[in-house]
Amino acid sequence: MSCTLARKIRWIMLAGMFALGIESSLFEWVLLPAMIFAARVIDVTLGTLRIIFISRGRRVLAPIMGFFEVLVWLLAISQIFKNLTNPLCYVAYAAGFAGGSLLGIIIENKLALGTQIVRIITRSGAEDLIARLKDRGYGLTTFAGEGATGSVLMIFTIIKRKDLPELVGLIRTFHPKAFYTVEDVRMAREGVYPLAPPHKRSSLLRRLLPLRKGK
Repeated sequence: MSCTLARKIRWIMLAGMFALGIESSLFEWVLLPAMIFAARVIDVTLGTLRIIFISRGRRVLAPIMGFFEVLVWLLAISQIFKNLTNPLCYVAYAAGFAGGSLLGIIIENKLALGTQIVRIITRSGAEDLIARLKDRGYGLTTFAGEGATGSVLMIFTIIKRKDLPELVGLIRTFHPKAFYTVEDVRMAREGVYPLAPPHKRSSLLRRLLPLRKGK
């Protein structure tokens, strides 16, 4: 009886040691690199957004992003130093940097913060385009100029970045051969911008997570 009990205890101890070995390897080679990758993606994404917010003059959002960026980075780098012999940690750290950079750019494009100046240069036949832009509420400045091939009409307008796809669509629809350039604007005051319908107005969160209507 005592031999049977001893064997059971031995098997239980061996099974426990085996399970602990599997759990330790799983954590070291799978869970830990995954955690470092996720932390790196988060902190680099925050860093990318922080730099963009600084360039846009967002004085409140930039320091907040910087605080959480450094906090998450410290968590990731501390795990690296604790596991210097694990090559997957290095790979996860580098991959997280690349993924965070890409994710930060995608999020910034979704937010579409800031204003831009659009310069449109046409040779003739821009009346319909100008009328449509005014009808949509865009503030315009037009004046005549001289180009390499003769007289041209120049149209300047300051827009919100989120309105750029609509504006480009109007240009391609009403004057597809028009030449236009787009540049970011550091600051603009007293501008005239199109007013979006109430159902199309969205917060920053809704721009990141667009709601899908059910069928």
